[in-house]
Amino acid sequence: MASLEGKKILLGVTGGIAAYKAADLCRQLTRKGCLVRVVMTRGATEFVSPLTFQALSGNPVHTELLDSDAEAGMGHIELAKWPDLILIAPATANIISLYAHGQASDLLTTLLLATQSKVAIAPAMNQAMWRHPITQLNIAKLRDSLAGTCEIWGPGEGAQACGDTGPGRLLEPEELAHRVVEFFDNKNLQQNKKTDLTGTRVVITAGPTREAIDPVRYISNHSSGKMGYALAAAFSASGAEVVLVSGPVDISAPMGVRCIQVTSACEMLSVAEEAVSDGCDIFVAAAAVADYRVETVASSKMKKKGDSDLVLKLCQNPDIVASIAAKPDKPFVVGFAAETNDLLAYAKAKMEKKNLDMIIANDVSKKGIGFNSDRNAVHVLCREQMVELPEQSKAALSQKIVEIIAARASQVAPGKSV
Repeated sequence: MASLEGKKILLGVTGGIAAYKAADLCRQLTRKGCLVRVVMTRGATEFVSPLTFQALSGNPVHTELLDSDAEAGMGHIELAKWPDLILIAPATANIISLYAHGQASDLLTTLLLATQSKVAIAPAMNQAMWRHPITQLNIAKLRDSLAGTCEIWGPGEGAQACGDTGPGRLLEPEELAHRVVEFFDNKNLQQNKKTDLTGTRVVITAGPTREAIDPVRYISNHSSGKMGYALAAAFSASGAEVVLVSGPVDISAPMGVRCIQVTSACEMLSVAEEAVSDGCDIFVAAAAVADYRVETVASSKMKKKGDSDLVLKLCQNPDIVASIAAKPDKPFVVGFAAETNDLLAYAKAKMEKKNLDMIIANDVSKKGIGFNSDRNAVHVLCREQMVELPEQSKAALSQKIVEIIAARASQVAPGKSV
């Protein structure tokens, strides 16, 4: 895990009720060793006093575009050159719109245009505002126009201050602080890469799938997608072109990675097959795909009928990794085996049965690793060898896995761009 000691974070706070959470975020970042400077919009100062952030960060708070106390009065230029990362939390619909359209109406929006630092946006607004087509267009514009330089972190989903429930909540300060750690983990991967995969095209599946029962309920699992996303970041840091086919997760795609969102196993298979057909050297099936789906999905919410039990008829989902591995001109195919017992035996059997080139096995029964954890420990199995990788952060683990995959793939498929 990357050290945040001495990392320079510019925290932009805008005028939403979630501004109070930014104070806790500032505290957490400084405790992790970050140097934090805070820029507040005028609206933000109506919710939280600048003095609060000054006390928490140990630095003066910036609110005005033309600051007579700054060198030559050009505070925005000084600030724009300073940070390793700019984090806007909370980011209102207004600041997102201004940024997407290149407006420079105050200090915060001006420095966003003047900076060459990476930017992370943490949205926070009413669920209807978040769902509004214009807000979604602005988010898409930032993702497309600033791919590789701007990430969207969140929003979360749940009860809101206005009484509504839905997407639009600011991610909790602990989660945002964790995202900052992940950001510098990924940055370290890019700076310290040992494998050059320039010209290699990689397709990765990640996260869970959701299989609908009715419009309200679904079958799924505990996968967070963190391992698949960490692998996507590691492949991208090594120079590969990465397509990430992701089930429903609460994670932003790594910078430079093309992410395609899907819901069900059938959708994931269709998108994965299309991505592979467009050209693929390495396919990594890190998603936790539901083995079964409901045979007939109800068109309306199913009501409880007295004391009667509910019986659902399930049918098997397609096997995504086996389908890709069965193609005549298949890429180098890597599968995952998440088991609770007989780990190596099940993993070897799965590799043979599905014609995989490699399989990564992890014991999800162990506390503190695997599903929903930031750490993992795995065994990487090929037909002739096995490598055990001890418990470590998923970011560090992914870098080692990518090195192993690259080395093995170049032996198995020397004609491929690996």
